Amino acid sequence: MLQDTEPALSRTPLHDLHVALGARMVPFAGYEMPVQYSGGILAEHRWTRDKAGLFDVSHMGQATIRGDGRVAALEALVPGDVVALAPGRMRYTMFTADDGGILDDIIVTNVGDYLFLVINAARKQVDLDHLGAALPASCELEELSDRALLALQGPAAATVMARLALGAEQLDFMSAAPFVVDGSPLAVTRSGYTGEDGFEISVPAADAVRIAELLLGQDEVAPVGLGARDTLRLEAGLCLYGHDINETTTPIEAGLAWTISKRRRAEGGFPGAERILREIADGPARRRVGLAPEGRAPAREHAEVVDAHGARIGTVTSGGFGPTVGAPVAMGYVDAAHAAVDTPVDILVRDKPRPTRVAQMPFVAHRYFKNPKV
Repeated sequence: MLQDTEPALSRTPLHDLHVALGARMVPFAGYEMPVQYSGGILAEHRWTRDKAGLFDVSHMGQATIRGDGRVAALEALVPGDVVALAPGRMRYTMFTADDGGILDDIIVTNVGDYLFLVINAARKQVDLDHLGAALPASCELEELSDRALLALQGPAAATVMARLALGAEQLDFMSAAPFVVDGSPLAVTRSGYTGEDGFEISVPAADAVRIAELLLGQDEVAPVGLGARDTLRLEAGLCLYGHDINETTTPIEAGLAWTISKRRRAEGGFPGAERILREIADGPARRRVGLAPEGRAPAREHAEVVDAHGARIGTVTSGGFGPTVGAPVAMGYVDAAHAAVDTPVDILVRDKPRPTRVAQMPFVAHRYFKNPKV
């Protein structure tokens, strides 16, 4: 008799290194990924805040768009301003649907003669299919399946990069440049998903272990898994696709109006523009907010948010204990009338209301690097 079987999990080029370092591997977005190492999530979180954590993010998609009309073609799919993106600069934006929902959030880098995209692992094939169907014949889309992606995050990251790739420490936030380290050609960007200063390093898959070991050989660097990556990004108030944003949420509901420039607001011309521009003008019916529950127990995803009368006004989309904050932190969507900072609400935990207040995000201030020379 035939039996249903789960599809085999993919592995990143660093899989064997994770195992050798004592990682606990878990399924994530179709990959077998390290959730934590022997020291535990709390230690990894604190190490990243104090020094520099190395994350394997090779499960994420990397792709290029080349050819005539590539900028206009991509801009027709996103509300971000791609035309104004100078060579060597990056932009956070998203693919939107005709109803204004977010198909995925992405990072676009203008490399000069092509565009470089980083897309979410769980949406990789969806995004590639979306691009393949929409791009004109003059554009060539290529998935870079032969490259790995590392993220070095934390206040010591620039010191480490200066030691190994002199000049990388001068990159401004949301900028990119090529480097050669130990004979390997690297594409280095400076953004981050932790709220800390940090670098993303795209490296040929065949060189990934060697470059990772070179980084881990620095006193300031330790490996960090998905567990601490989640607590760090939650404290930073950053969205996780499939949780805090998805096809049912618009950029304005999600608090991402800052990604839409004045020109794009004036001209429109992107999927879902009618709804998105209306919500910019009139306000959305609900908003993503920070939530600070009282006590020590964290509020988890899917918990209901209610008002003082017990009426449902929203839902928690991400929640946990914030090690840097020293208290539970969460985010979610609530009706716009209850979205102001310090509004008292309740979160239902095991059907019991827990006093909570709407909180300002980020919970931990961002420490992105702004180069005064740029």
